[in-house]
Amino acid sequence: MEVFVNNEVGKLKRLIIHSPDSGLGKVVPSKAQDWLFEDIVHLQTMRKNEYDNYARLLLYFLDPEKIANKPLAKIGAANRNFFIPGKTEYFNSDKVLEFECLLNDVLQEKDLRIQLISAVSAIEECSYQEMRHFMKMSVDELTNTLITGITYSGEMFFPPIPNLIFTRDIGIVVNDYLLLNKPAKLARSRESLLAKYVFFNHPVFAELNDRIIEIEENEEHFLLPEEEQFARQETLEGGDVMMVAPKHLLIGISERTSLEAARQAMRKLFAHKVVEKVTMIKIPAKRDYMHIDTIFTQIKRNVWVLLGSLGRAAERQRKEKIWEALGQKENVEELVIKQFYIEQGKEKSRSFENLEDLLTDISKHDLQVEEETVFIYSGNGEFPYGAREQWTDSCNLLVLKEGVAIGYDRNDKTSEAFEEAGFKIKLATELIKDFEAGHIKAEDVEDTIILLPSAELSRARGGSHCMSLPILRQVF
Repeated sequence: MEVFVNNEVGKLKRLIIHSPDSGLGKVVPSKAQDWLFEDIVHLQTMRKNEYDNYARLLLYFLDPEKIANKPLAKIGAANRNFFIPGKTEYFNSDKVLEFECLLNDVLQEKDLRIQLISAVSAIEECSYQEMRHFMKMSVDELTNTLITGITYSGEMFFPPIPNLIFTRDIGIVVNDYLLLNKPAKLARSRESLLAKYVFFNHPVFAELNDRIIEIEENEEHFLLPEEEQFARQETLEGGDVMMVAPKHLLIGISERTSLEAARQAMRKLFAHKVVEKVTMIKIPAKRDYMHIDTIFTQIKRNVWVLLGSLGRAAERQRKEKIWEALGQKENVEELVIKQFYIEQGKEKSRSFENLEDLLTDISKHDLQVEEETVFIYSGNGEFPYGAREQWTDSCNLLVLKEGVAIGYDRNDKTSEAFEEAGFKIKLATELIKDFEAGHIKAEDVEDTIILLPSAELSRARGGSHCMSLPILRQVF
Protein backbone atom coordinates (compact mmCIF):
# COMPACT_ATOMS: atom_id res chain seq x y z
CA MET A 1 0.00 0.00 0.00
CA GLU A 2 1.35 3.42 -0.97
CA VAL A 3 2.16 5.70 1.95
CA PHE A 4 3.16 9.27 1.14
CA VAL A 5 2.29 12.70 2.55
CA ASN A 6 4.24 15.85 1.71
CA ASN A 7 1.63 18.53 2.44
CA GLU A 8 -1.44 19.36 4.54
CA VAL A 9 -3.97 20.37 1.87
CA GLY A 10 -3.58 18.10 -1.17
CA LYS A 11 -6.50 15.81 -1.96
CA LEU A 12 -6.80 13.25 0.85
CA LYS A 13 -6.70 9.72 -0.54
CA ARG A 14 -6.21 7.45 2.47
CA LEU A 15 -6.24 7.84 6.26
CA ILE A 16 -6.55 5.93 9.52
CA ILE A 17 -9.39 6.64 11.95
CA HIS A 18 -10.78 5.03 15.08
CA SER A 19 -14.51 5.10 15.77
CA PRO A 20 -15.59 5.93 19.34
CA ASP A 21 -15.51 2.64 21.24
CA SER A 22 -17.24 1.50 24.42
CA GLY A 23 -14.25 2.63 26.50
CA LEU A 24 -15.36 6.25 26.06
CA GLY A 25 -18.58 5.33 27.82
CA LYS A 26 -16.60 4.12 30.84
CA VAL A 27 -14.81 7.42 31.57
CA VAL A 28 -15.81 8.50 35.08
CA PRO A 29 -15.64 12.09 36.44
CA SER A 30 -12.90 11.31 38.96
CA LYS A 31 -10.61 10.05 36.18
CA ALA A 32 -11.68 12.25 33.25
CA GLN A 33 -8.72 14.62 33.38
CA ASP A 34 -6.25 11.81 34.13
CA TRP A 35 -7.54 10.18 30.95
CA LEU A 36 -7.21 13.58 29.16
CA PHE A 37 -10.93 14.31 28.80
CA GLU A 38 -12.46 17.58 29.98
CA ASP A 39 -15.83 16.01 30.64
CA ILE A 40 -17.69 12.73 30.42
CA VAL A 41 -19.39 12.24 27.06
CA HIS A 42 -22.70 10.69 26.03
CA LEU A 43 -21.35 7.91 23.85
CA GLN A 44 -24.45 7.15 21.80
CA THR A 45 -24.94 10.79 20.85
CA MET A 46 -21.26 11.06 19.92
CA ARG A 47 -21.55 8.01 17.73
CA LYS A 48 -24.93 8.33 16.03
CA ASN A 49 -25.32 12.09 15.71
CA GLU A 50 -21.71 13.14 15.26
CA TYR A 51 -18.94 10.66 14.43
CA ASP A 52 -21.05 8.60 12.00
CA ASN A 53 -21.49 11.79 9.96
CA TYR A 54 -17.72 12.25 10.00
CA ALA A 55 -17.28 8.69 8.67
CA ARG A 56 -19.95 9.30 6.00
CA LEU A 57 -18.17 12.42 4.78
CA LEU A 58 -14.84 10.61 4.60
CA LEU A 59 -16.41 7.85 2.51
CA TYR A 60 -18.14 10.26 0.13
CA PHE A 61 -14.85 12.05 -0.50
CA LEU A 62 -12.40 9.12 -0.39
CA ASP A 63 -14.33 5.95 -1.20
CA PRO A 64 -17.79 6.83 -2.59
CA GLU A 65 -18.51 3.31 -3.84
CA LYS A 66 -18.67 2.11 -0.23
CA ILE A 67 -21.43 4.57 0.65
CA ALA A 68 -23.33 4.56 -2.65
CA ASN A 69 -26.97 3.48 -2.43
CA LYS A 70 -26.82 3.38 1.37
CA PRO A 71 -29.17 6.17 2.48
CA LEU A 72 -29.63 7.26 6.06
CA ALA A 73 -32.79 5.19 6.28
CA LYS A 74 -30.72 2.02 5.83
CA ILE A 75 -27.58 2.87 7.77
CA GLY A 76 -28.88 5.46 10.21
CA ALA A 77 -29.24 5.49 13.97
CA ALA A 78 -31.60 2.52 13.94
CA ASN A 79 -28.95 0.28 12.37
CA ARG A 80 -25.35 1.32 12.95
CA ASN A 81 -23.69 -1.93 11.92
CA PHE A 82 -22.34 -0.23 8.79
CA PHE A 83 -20.16 1.90 11.11
CA ILE A 84 -19.18 -0.74 13.69
CA PRO A 85 -15.84 -2.52 13.12
CA GLY A 86 -16.21 -6.29 13.25
CA LYS A 87 -19.82 -6.36 12.06
CA THR A 88 -20.46 -8.14 8.76
CA GLU A 89 -22.12 -4.99 7.41
CA TYR A 90 -19.14 -2.77 8.29
CA PHE A 91 -18.00 -0.54 5.40
CA ASN A 92 -14.45 -1.95 5.58
CA SER A 93 -12.77 0.54 3.27
CA ASP A 94 -9.13 0.34 2.19
CA LYS A 95 -9.11 4.15 1.96
CA VAL A 96 -10.78 4.96 5.28
CA LEU A 97 -8.88 2.47 7.43
CA GLU A 98 -10.06 1.63 10.93
CA PHE A 99 -7.30 1.16 13.54
CA GLU A 100 -9.30 -1.54 15.33
CA CYS A 101 -9.47 -3.62 12.13
CA LEU A 102 -5.73 -3.23 11.56
CA LEU A 103 -5.03 -4.37 15.12
CA ASN A 104 -7.36 -7.34 14.71
CA ASP A 105 -5.46 -8.40 11.58
CA VAL A 106 -2.13 -8.27 13.44
CA LEU A 107 -3.50 -10.34 16.33
CA GLN A 108 -4.41 -13.18 13.96
CA GLU A 109 -0.71 -14.13 14.05
CA LYS A 110 -0.16 -16.26 17.18
CA ASP A 111 3.41 -15.14 17.88
CA LEU A 112 2.46 -11.47 17.64
CA ARG A 113 -0.57 -12.11 19.83
CA ILE A 114 1.65 -13.58 22.56
CA GLN A 115 4.10 -10.70 22.31
CA LEU A 116 1.43 -8.03 22.50
CA ILE A 117 -0.44 -9.66 25.37
CA SER A 118 2.84 -9.85 27.30
CA ALA A 119 3.73 -6.23 26.54
CA VAL A 120 0.30 -4.84 27.49
CA SER A 121 0.16 -7.00 30.63
CA ALA A 122 3.53 -5.58 31.67
CA ILE A 123 2.67 -1.90 31.23
CA GLU A 124 -0.77 -2.37 32.80
CA GLU A 125 0.68 -4.48 35.65
CA CYS A 126 -1.66 -7.41 35.08
CA SER A 127 -1.23 -10.64 36.98
CA TYR A 128 0.12 -13.77 35.35
CA GLN A 129 -3.31 -15.40 35.65
CA GLU A 130 -4.88 -12.44 33.85
CA MET A 131 -2.32 -12.79 31.10
CA ARG A 132 -3.28 -16.45 30.71
CA HIS A 133 -6.92 -15.38 30.54
CA PHE A 134 -6.16 -13.02 27.66
CA MET A 135 -4.45 -15.87 25.79
CA LYS A 136 -7.70 -17.88 25.82
CA MET A 137 -9.78 -15.06 24.30
CA SER A 138 -10.91 -15.04 20.70
CA VAL A 139 -9.05 -12.53 18.53
CA ASP A 140 -12.15 -10.33 18.29
CA GLU A 141 -12.60 -10.16 22.06
CA LEU A 142 -8.88 -9.64 22.64
CA THR A 143 -8.84 -6.74 20.16
CA ASN A 144 -11.80 -5.16 21.94
CA THR A 145 -10.23 -5.69 25.37
CA LEU A 146 -6.84 -4.25 24.43
CA ILE A 147 -8.55 -1.07 23.21
CA THR A 148 -11.38 -0.64 25.73
CA GLY A 149 -9.94 -2.49 28.75
CA ILE A 150 -13.23 -4.40 28.98
CA THR A 151 -14.14 -7.99 28.06
CA TYR A 152 -17.35 -9.00 26.32
CA SER A 153 -18.76 -10.03 29.70
CA GLY A 154 -18.15 -6.54 31.06
CA GLU A 155 -15.09 -7.32 33.19
CA MET A 156 -12.69 -4.36 33.32
CA PHE A 157 -8.99 -5.26 33.44
CA PHE A 158 -7.37 -1.88 32.81
CA PRO A 159 -8.35 1.66 31.85
CA PRO A 160 -9.83 2.52 28.46
CA ILE A 161 -7.78 4.53 25.99
CA PRO A 162 -10.45 7.05 24.96
CA ASN A 163 -7.94 9.28 23.16
CA LEU A 164 -7.42 6.67 20.46
CA ILE A 165 -10.15 8.44 18.45
CA PHE A 166 -7.42 11.07 17.90
CA THR A 167 -5.35 8.89 15.59
CA ARG A 168 -3.22 11.89 14.51
CA ASP A 169 -1.27 11.55 17.74
CA ILE A 170 0.01 8.02 17.21
CA GLY A 171 2.11 8.79 14.16
CA ILE A 172 2.73 11.15 11.27
CA VAL A 173 3.70 10.39 7.68
CA VAL A 174 6.63 12.54 6.56
CA ASN A 175 7.06 12.08 2.81
CA ASP A 176 7.50 8.28 2.57
CA TYR A 177 8.60 7.80 6.20
CA LEU A 178 6.50 7.29 9.32
CA LEU A 179 7.45 9.13 12.50
CA LEU A 180 6.06 7.12 15.41
CA ASN A 181 5.17 9.25 18.37
CA LYS A 182 5.91 8.89 22.05
CA PRO A 183 3.07 10.22 24.23
CA ALA A 184 3.63 12.48 27.19
CA LYS A 185 0.82 11.14 29.34
CA LEU A 186 0.55 7.71 30.94
CA ALA A 187 -3.05 7.47 29.73
CA ARG A 188 -1.81 7.13 26.14
CA SER A 189 1.04 4.64 26.59
CA ARG A 190 -1.04 1.61 25.59
CA GLU A 191 -2.28 3.15 22.35
CA SER A 192 1.31 3.97 21.42
CA LEU A 193 2.30 0.36 22.02
CA LEU A 194 -0.60 -0.96 19.94
CA ALA A 195 0.33 1.44 17.13
CA LYS A 196 3.90 0.12 17.02
CA TYR A 197 2.67 -3.44 16.58
CA VAL A 198 0.30 -2.38 13.81
CA PHE A 199 2.81 -0.34 11.80
CA PHE A 200 5.69 -2.79 12.16
CA ASN A 201 3.65 -5.94 11.53
CA HIS A 202 0.57 -5.31 9.40
CA PRO A 203 1.03 -6.46 5.77
CA VAL A 204 -0.31 -3.18 4.32
CA PHE A 205 2.68 -1.39 5.86
CA ALA A 206 5.26 -4.03 4.89
CA GLU A 207 7.10 -1.71 2.48
CA LEU A 208 7.29 0.93 5.20
CA ASN A 209 9.13 -1.29 7.67
CA ASP A 210 12.61 0.15 7.16
CA ARG A 211 11.26 3.71 7.02
CA ILE A 212 9.76 3.94 10.50
CA ILE A 213 11.41 6.37 12.91
CA GLU A 214 10.90 5.96 16.65
CA ILE A 215 11.51 8.47 19.43
CA GLU A 216 13.75 6.98 22.10
CA GLU A 217 14.83 8.04 25.56
CA ASN A 218 18.34 9.35 25.97
CA GLU A 219 20.65 6.39 26.60
CA GLU A 220 21.52 7.81 30.03
CA HIS A 221 17.93 8.59 31.02
CA PHE A 222 17.72 5.52 33.27
CA LEU A 223 20.65 6.86 35.32
CA LEU A 224 18.74 9.97 36.41
CA PRO A 225 17.13 10.06 39.87
CA GLU A 226 13.48 8.98 39.63
CA GLU A 227 12.19 12.43 40.54
CA GLU A 228 14.04 13.85 37.52
CA GLN A 229 13.19 11.15 35.01
CA PHE A 230 9.61 12.24 34.38
CA ALA A 231 10.59 15.88 33.81
CA ARG A 232 13.34 14.85 31.36
CA GLN A 233 11.31 12.47 29.18
CA GLU A 234 11.54 12.76 25.41
CA THR A 235 7.91 12.92 24.25
CA LEU A 236 6.30 13.82 20.94
CA GLU A 237 2.68 13.67 19.76
CA GLY A 238 1.30 13.93 16.22
CA GLY A 239 -0.79 17.03 16.87
CA ASP A 240 2.54 18.85 17.17
CA VAL A 241 3.84 17.68 13.79
CA MET A 242 2.76 19.06 10.41
CA MET A 243 4.09 18.18 6.98
CA VAL A 244 3.30 21.60 5.50
CA ALA A 245 5.31 21.39 2.27
CA PRO A 246 7.68 19.03 0.47
CA LYS A 247 10.84 18.78 2.55
CA HIS A 248 9.48 21.12 5.29
CA LEU A 249 8.22 19.83 8.64
CA LEU A 250 6.82 21.80 11.57
CA ILE A 251 7.27 20.49 15.11
CA GLY A 252 5.56 22.10 18.08
CA ILE A 253 7.17 22.23 21.51
CA SER A 254 4.22 22.18 23.85
CA GLU A 255 2.55 20.66 26.88
CA ARG A 256 2.89 17.28 25.15
CA THR A 257 6.06 17.53 23.03
CA SER A 258 9.47 18.17 24.56
CA LEU A 259 12.35 20.10 23.05
CA GLU A 260 14.57 17.04 23.37
CA ALA A 261 12.16 14.86 21.36
CA ALA A 262 11.76 17.58 18.71
CA ARG A 263 15.54 17.75 18.33
CA GLN A 264 15.81 13.96 18.14
CA ALA A 265 13.14 13.78 15.44
CA MET A 266 14.88 16.52 13.46
CA ARG A 267 18.28 14.84 13.70
CA LYS A 268 16.91 11.50 12.50
CA LEU A 269 14.93 13.04 9.64
CA PHE A 270 17.94 15.08 8.52
CA ALA A 271 20.17 12.00 8.76
CA HIS A 272 17.82 10.02 6.50
CA LYS A 273 17.46 13.05 4.18
CA VAL A 274 13.68 12.90 4.54
CA VAL A 275 13.33 16.68 4.93
CA GLU A 276 15.57 19.69 4.38
CA LYS A 277 13.85 22.11 6.73
CA VAL A 278 12.37 21.77 10.24
CA THR A 279 10.69 24.64 12.02
CA MET A 280 10.19 24.37 15.77
CA ILE A 281 7.36 26.38 17.30
CA LYS A 282 7.42 26.70 21.06
CA ILE A 283 3.94 27.47 22.39
CA PRO A 284 2.88 27.97 26.03
CA ALA A 285 2.81 24.59 27.77
CA LYS A 286 -0.84 24.88 28.72
CA ARG A 287 -3.83 22.59 28.46
CA ASP A 288 -5.59 25.43 26.57
CA TYR A 289 -3.30 24.87 23.59
CA MET A 290 -2.06 21.29 23.99
CA HIS A 291 -0.67 20.95 20.41
CA ILE A 292 0.14 23.34 17.59
CA ASP A 293 -2.79 21.99 15.54
CA THR A 294 -5.15 23.43 18.15
CA ILE A 295 -3.87 26.94 17.39
CA PHE A 296 -3.55 26.78 13.60
CA THR A 297 -4.18 24.58 10.57
CA GLN A 298 -3.88 25.13 6.84
CA ILE A 299 -6.98 25.28 4.59
CA LYS A 300 -5.45 26.19 1.22
CA ARG A 301 -1.88 26.76 0.12
CA ASN A 302 -2.29 30.43 1.03
CA VAL A 303 -5.08 30.25 3.64
CA TRP A 304 -4.60 29.50 7.33
CA VAL A 305 -6.92 29.55 10.34
CA LEU A 306 -5.30 30.49 13.63
CA LEU A 307 -5.71 31.81 17.15
CA GLY A 308 -5.11 35.55 17.06
CA SER A 309 -3.82 35.86 20.62
CA LEU A 310 -0.82 33.73 19.64
CA GLY A 311 -0.23 35.56 16.39
CA ARG A 312 0.36 39.06 15.16
CA ALA A 313 -3.29 39.82 15.94
CA ALA A 314 -2.11 40.23 19.53
CA GLU A 315 -0.95 43.68 18.48
CA ARG A 316 -4.57 44.67 17.95
CA GLN A 317 -5.44 43.54 21.45
CA ARG A 318 -3.14 46.20 22.85
CA LYS A 319 -5.42 48.83 21.37
CA GLU A 320 -8.65 47.37 22.67
CA LYS A 321 -10.34 49.05 25.61
CA ILE A 322 -12.04 45.87 26.77
CA TRP A 323 -9.21 45.04 29.17
CA GLU A 324 -9.36 48.46 30.75
CA ALA A 325 -13.14 48.24 31.08
CA LEU A 326 -12.81 44.89 32.83
CA GLY A 327 -10.14 46.21 35.15
CA GLN A 328 -7.78 43.49 33.90
CA LYS A 329 -4.22 43.64 32.75
CA GLU A 330 -3.66 42.52 29.19
CA ASN A 331 -1.91 39.18 28.85
CA VAL A 332 -0.36 38.57 25.44
CA GLU A 333 1.40 35.22 25.20
CA GLU A 334 4.43 34.75 23.01
CA LEU A 335 5.77 32.04 20.73
CA VAL A 336 9.36 31.20 19.94
CA ILE A 337 9.87 30.14 16.31
CA LYS A 338 13.20 28.74 15.16
CA GLN A 339 13.83 27.23 11.75
CA PHE A 340 16.64 24.79 10.96
CA TYR A 341 17.61 23.95 7.39
CA ILE A 342 20.31 22.24 5.39
CA GLU A 343 22.23 24.40 2.94
CA GLN A 344 25.27 23.16 1.05
CA GLY A 345 25.52 20.23 3.41
CA LYS A 346 25.54 22.38 6.57
CA GLU A 347 22.84 22.96 9.16
CA LYS A 348 21.78 26.59 9.50
CA SER A 349 19.04 28.39 11.38
CA ARG A 350 16.92 31.52 11.46
CA SER A 351 14.07 32.88 13.56
CA PHE A 352 10.60 34.28 12.86
CA GLU A 353 9.03 36.99 14.97
CA ASN A 354 5.47 35.69 14.76
CA LEU A 355 3.27 32.93 13.42
CA GLU A 356 1.90 34.92 10.49
CA ASP A 357 5.40 35.61 9.17
CA LEU A 358 6.23 31.90 9.27
CA LEU A 359 3.00 30.82 7.57
CA THR A 360 3.37 33.52 4.91
CA ASP A 361 6.90 32.27 4.23
CA ILE A 362 5.60 28.71 3.83
CA SER A 363 2.87 29.78 1.40
CA LYS A 364 5.09 32.06 -0.68
CA HIS A 365 8.41 30.27 -0.73
CA ASP A 366 7.76 26.60 0.03
CA LEU A 367 4.46 26.33 -1.87
CA GLN A 368 5.22 29.00 -4.50
CA VAL A 369 1.89 30.82 -4.11
CA GLU A 370 1.78 34.24 -5.74
CA GLU A 371 -1.53 35.33 -4.17
CA GLU A 372 -1.59 37.11 -0.83
CA THR A 373 -1.55 34.88 2.25
CA VAL A 374 -4.93 34.98 4.01
CA PHE A 375 -5.42 34.55 7.77
CA ILE A 376 -8.74 33.60 9.31
CA TYR A 377 -8.84 34.15 13.04
CA SER A 378 -10.59 32.05 15.64
CA GLY A 379 -13.77 33.78 16.79
CA ASN A 380 -13.27 36.27 13.93
CA GLY A 381 -10.67 37.94 16.13
CA GLU A 382 -13.33 39.19 18.55
CA PHE A 383 -13.08 39.08 22.33
CA PRO A 384 -13.93 36.70 23.98
CA TYR A 385 -14.84 34.41 21.07
CA GLY A 386 -11.27 33.77 19.91
CA ALA A 387 -10.35 31.87 23.06
CA ARG A 388 -13.81 30.32 23.52
CA GLU A 389 -13.93 28.84 20.05
CA GLN A 390 -10.29 27.76 20.04
CA TRP A 391 -11.18 25.67 23.10
CA THR A 392 -13.76 23.88 20.93
CA ASP A 393 -11.35 23.38 18.02
CA SER A 394 -12.09 26.30 15.71
CA CYS A 395 -8.47 26.06 14.49
CA ASN A 396 -8.37 22.27 14.18
CA LEU A 397 -9.70 21.32 10.74
CA LEU A 398 -9.06 18.38 8.41
CA VAL A 399 -8.66 19.30 4.74
CA LEU A 400 -10.31 16.78 2.39
CA LYS A 401 -9.04 18.60 -0.67
CA GLU A 402 -7.64 22.08 -1.07
CA GLY A 403 -10.21 24.59 0.21
CA VAL A 404 -12.63 21.94 1.54
CA ALA A 405 -12.32 21.15 5.23
CA ILE A 406 -14.27 19.70 8.14
CA GLY A 407 -14.85 21.86 11.22
CA TYR A 408 -17.25 21.92 14.15
CA ASP A 409 -20.72 23.47 14.01
CA ARG A 410 -20.45 25.27 17.36
CA ASN A 411 -17.81 27.81 16.36
CA ASP A 412 -20.16 30.45 14.95
CA LYS A 413 -17.84 33.46 14.88
CA THR A 414 -15.08 31.49 13.18
CA SER A 415 -17.61 30.34 10.57
CA GLU A 416 -18.48 34.00 9.99
CA ALA A 417 -14.80 34.71 9.41
CA PHE A 418 -14.61 31.91 6.83
CA GLU A 419 -17.66 33.32 5.04
CA GLU A 420 -16.12 36.79 4.97
CA ALA A 421 -13.04 35.21 3.36
CA GLY A 422 -15.18 33.75 0.57
CA PHE A 423 -15.84 30.22 1.83
CA LYS A 424 -19.25 28.57 1.75
CA ILE A 425 -20.51 27.14 5.05
CA LYS A 426 -22.38 23.85 4.85
CA LEU A 427 -23.78 21.67 7.62
CA ALA A 428 -22.51 18.10 7.33
CA THR A 429 -26.00 16.66 7.70
CA GLU A 430 -27.32 18.81 4.84
CA LEU A 431 -24.39 18.04 2.56
CA ILE A 432 -24.82 14.31 3.17
CA LYS A 433 -28.49 14.61 2.15
CA ASP A 434 -27.41 16.40 -1.03
CA PHE A 435 -24.93 13.61 -1.78
CA GLU A 436 -27.60 10.95 -1.20
CA ALA A 437 -30.12 12.73 -3.41
CA GLY A 438 -27.56 13.09 -6.18
CA HIS A 439 -27.78 16.88 -6.14
CA ILE A 440 -24.01 17.18 -5.91
CA LYS A 441 -20.90 15.02 -5.92
CA ALA A 442 -17.90 15.34 -3.65
CA GLU A 443 -15.66 16.35 -6.54
CA ASP A 444 -17.93 19.35 -7.19
CA VAL A 445 -17.57 20.78 -3.67
CA GLU A 446 -15.20 23.77 -3.68
CA ASP A 447 -14.08 26.34 -1.07
CA THR A 448 -16.40 24.95 1.59
CA ILE A 449 -16.17 24.51 5.34
CA ILE A 450 -18.29 21.52 6.34
CA LEU A 451 -19.63 21.81 9.88
CA LEU A 452 -19.86 18.57 11.82
CA PRO A 453 -22.28 18.18 14.77
CA SER A 454 -19.98 18.47 17.77
CA ALA A 455 -21.73 18.80 21.13
CA GLU A 456 -20.11 15.62 22.45
CA LEU A 457 -17.01 15.39 20.25
CA SER A 458 -15.87 18.82 21.41
CA ARG A 459 -15.88 17.67 25.03
CA ALA A 460 -12.99 15.37 24.17
CA ARG A 461 -10.82 18.40 23.18
CA GLY A 462 -9.94 17.42 19.64
CA GLY A 463 -11.22 18.36 16.18
CA SER A 464 -11.30 16.64 12.81
CA HIS A 465 -7.56 17.25 12.30
CA CYS A 466 -6.89 15.30 15.49
CA MET A 467 -9.29 12.53 14.44
CA SER A 468 -7.28 11.67 11.33
CA LEU A 469 -3.97 10.09 10.44
CA PRO A 470 -3.47 10.82 6.73
CA ILE A 471 -1.24 8.24 5.06
CA LEU A 472 -1.73 9.31 1.44
CA ARG A 473 -2.37 12.75 -0.06
CA GLN A 474 -2.10 14.19 -3.53
CA VAL A 475 1.56 15.06 -4.01
CA PHE A 476 2.69 18.67 -4.33
